[in-house]
Amino acid sequence: MKQAAILSLLTVLLAVTLIPFYATLTLSHKTNAEILTEFWAWPTQAHWKDYYGDAIRTLGPYMRNSIIVSCVSVLGVLALASLSGYVFARMRFTGKGALYMMLLSLMMIPGILTLIPAFNWVKGFPLAGGNDWLGRGGSGLLDTWWVLWLPYWAGGQIFGILLCRTFFETLPEELFEAARIDGASDLFLYRSIAVPLSLPILATLAIMNFFGTYNDYVWPLVTLSTPARQVFSIGVTKFGFEGNLDLGAVMAGYVVGSIPLLILFGVGMKYYVQGLTSGALKA
Repeated sequence: MKQAAILSLLTVLLAVTLIPFYATLTLSHKTNAEILTEFWAWPTQAHWKDYYGDAIRTLGPYMRNSIIVSCVSVLGVLALASLSGYVFARMRFTGKGALYMMLLSLMMIPGILTLIPAFNWVKGFPLAGGNDWLGRGGSGLLDTWWVLWLPYWAGGQIFGILLCRTFFETLPEELFEAARIDGASDLFLYRSIAVPLSLPILATLAIMNFFGTYNDYVWPLVTLSTPARQVFSIGVTKFGFEGNLDLGAVMAGYVVGSIPLLILFGVGMKYYVQGLTSGALKA
């Protein structure tokens, strides 16, 4: 009886969770009149060619930019966070505990509080002068890829270090001691032992970081001005509120934009669950 009640509750919660997805998918095939009169009904006609075709043509470049920015951000965060996590987990030096607690304390600062200081910092970054393939002009890093990559690398470090450090501490010390006896360096231990054994937690960190950067809206909005460099979160907003009166096409844009995230989570779900259940989130 208890199991049946729990199963029923979970089924209801799952149905409630799927309601927004159902609504978005059905509305993406409805005209404005159908949305106003038959909001919850199944669409009478599919609009793949007009609504979805328009969304793909318009939002395709924005999606490409978001994927590029997110992939580079993920690579940087994984490299820096895993290396820093290994240092905090396996190496001894004076002040390690205090420095680690100082890093963790940064997680208590809301990101919106650092928006203006970060904007002024990237605006005055000493890389101005001349336009090149990075788009550098007279405003520091503004309106370049670097204005996204550098803050994303820095912003993803704290949580990444927490995950990697906690996971590395669970690895058997005997593996590292045996390698040290054979003359292995710390860099070899990190590259050949720690990283291969931490693939599940690195996959978890990669998926979480990709989702965060792909869906980010505020920072690209205030730092990018060239339409060719805008990301999906900005492009889909413009697509919906600058002359597009078909709500179904707007919903189709949201569906199209979610495809990379669904593919990523579908491919990496196994490793994501392994990372969450491997003890990496223990304090």
